[in-house]
Amino acid sequence: MMLETVAAVPGMVGGMLLHCKSLRRFEHSGGWIKALLEEAENERMHLMTFMEVSDPRWYERALVFAVQGVFFNAYFLGYIISPKFSHRVVGYLEEEAIHSYTEFLKELDNGNIENVPAPSIAIDYWRLPPNSTLRDVVLAVRADEAHHRDVNHFASDIHYQGCQLKEAPAPLGYH
Repeated sequence: MMLETVAAVPGMVGGMLLHCKSLRRFEHSGGWIKALLEEAENERMHLMTFMEVSDPRWYERALVFAVQGVFFNAYFLGYIISPKFSHRVVGYLEEEAIHSYTEFLKELDNGNIENVPAPSIAIDYWRLPPNSTLRDVVLAVRADEAHHRDVNHFASDIHYQGCQLKEAPAPLGYH
């Protein structure tokens, strides 16, 4: 749950900075503002879903506030300095998230974590069948993380080639 609070920051920061750049230069973003803000919203939905499964305590919420504040400012500065590096780092973080969710699935399959019914927020958001379980939710979240990985590595590759994001169409509408 802690990681999901931080995971929503890069898409929001990247989308916000591209939005401001687009306004300053009177130019389109090639769909990248929407793609990055979609990523941020999707990560937020991961958090909202897992909050339904576990009940965070007050000190966990305080820790989230502190960690998110530090990470937001660090990522903001990092993105201004090097969007190429920032997107690459996020791509690698998403790869780690995929690995973590794969381990989560193993724990569910081994019975170490109870495979409870999926929260209604997850059923609505991912359009899951009504009888879905936590395992189904984790599979959907892991697929989202794989998409975020691919989008961020793609964005970094565009910068690596000396181009701007607006020169390559953003991958939109995955969700």
